[in-house]
Parts: sequence; structure tokens; C-alpha cells
Amino acid sequence: MLRTSLARQLDWRDLDEALALLERDPVADVFVASRLEAAGLSEQALRAQVWGFGDRGRLESLCYAGANLVPVQAGPEAVRAFAERARRQGRRCSSVVGLSSSVLPLWQLLAPHWGPARDLRVDQPLLSIGGPPLVAPDPAVRKVRPEELDLLLPACIAMFTEEIGVSPTSGGGGDLYRARVAELIETGRAYARIEGGRVLFKAEVGAASRSVCQVQGVWVAPSARGQGLSVGGTAAVVQLARTEVAPVVSLYVNDYNVPARRAYATVGFREVGRLTSVLF
Repeated sequence: MLRTSLARQLDWRDLDEALALLERDPVADVFVASRLEAAGLSEQALRAQVWGFGDRGRLESLCYAGANLVPVQAGPEAVRAFAERARRQGRRCSSVVGLSSSVLPLWQLLAPHWGPARDLRVDQPLLSIGGPPLVAPDPAVRKVRPEELDLLLPACIAMFTEEIGVSPTSGGGGDLYRARVAELIETGRAYARIEGGRVLFKAEVGAASRSVCQVQGVWVAPSARGQGLSVGGTAAVVQLARTEVAPVVSLYVNDYNVPARRAYATVGFREVGRLTSVLF
């Protein structure tokens, strides 16, 4: 049998093989693993397609194609196959993100058709910690309670806008973003230090597989910056997440964000890879 050079849409028959593929690099691929563990390969449940490269029983790589386009274990042939399918389908995602070794050649093929990107973040260190934090956790950091949604939401919007460059509420996305933040609170994956009705520090676990969870949205209120809240706060999130979500905690950061990288190193995070994000 000749191996196909085309990307094909995966279905329920491919699930076990896809999950096994994701276990090769559980830190880098936690987002896709979290989605497939929760929803399988149903396009309706995922609100996304998952493309595979390689015949059934010999799956070599896959690509999550939803709000984000995320290549997984994609070598040169797979990248070409995924780029061709994405080009024919047209851009439906708001970002392309994944290991630099896959995203950069994928974007090189897609840029003539999808470009220009709003932002290209070529070098984003991927960090993880699989043990207790190296510094004392901030005891004031705790899970956010459902009734505190309206306190947390402005901080989440501020962080997103500061980090991504656009507000998550733009283009009529306010209700959807509020629902997402509410979901994180309801599932016990939103953490914050709240004093006097003000969020001073916050972070969330945005994705979690059986073995790894990924922290997102680390933010300190501008008036409280420079006081070390990010170190103790992140340490608290690591402690809580390792106890209640998954034994390995990961996150990624822009290479130019030296203060954040220094804080994460102090907590005990170590670099395990490099990501690239293409933002539209």
C-alpha cells in the first residue's frame, strides 16, 4: 500500500492512534490533547476538524484546525500536506501556533495566501515544571468564586488586550469571552489574589490533559507591579494546579518578556521547547 501524501480528516476510528501520537510530546501538545480527550474527534463536539498525515494504523502527524491551527509532530511532508488543505479551505483560524519547527515552514507556505499576519511571534520559550515550586506560594492566591466573575472579567480583558493587541470583546465577542471566563471559574481553573474588591494577580489553567496542564493569562495589576506578586502568585498556581489538575504545569512566554522569564525561572520552570505564534 502506498502512503498517502494528502491530509485527511480524522474520525472516531483514529482516536486511539491520535491520542498515542499526542503522548510523544505531552507538554508541547497539551492543547490538542485536552480537546481530544474531552470531545474525541467529532467535528461537531470539537467545533474543529483534525487532519491526519499517514494512513490509518500509520499516523505520522496531525493538525487541529479550529479557532487555532495547531500542527502536531509535523515533519516537512506533513507540513506541505496541511498547508495545501488549509490553503484550499481558506483561513478560518485566528492564529497558527505550535512548535517552531512546524509552524515556521507551515506559515512560509501559507503566507502568500493568508498573509500578512497581524503579528508574528517567532520565538516563544515553552516552559514546564513537574515538581513543587522553588519559592513559597502566595497564600492569598486562591480559586476565584462564581460570584466574583464581574471582578475577574475586567482583569482578563486587560491581560488579553495587553498581550494580544486587540480586545477579546471586539467584533461582538464580549458574550462569548465572558462565557469562557465563567467556564474557567466554574471548573475551578481560575486563580487570583483579590483584595478590597480588586484583582491584584490572576492566572488560569486554559488547557489540561491527563498528564499536563497549561497556565495562561498570568497578569498583575499595573498598580501592583514591581512588588514580586508574579513570583509568589505563579508559585501558588503551580501548587494548586499540580494538586488538582495535572502533575506537570506548563506555559509559554514571549522571548522578549525578560521580567516574566526571570520570574518563571525563579519559580522553577525550565525551558523544554520553542513555540511560534502567527496572529491574525
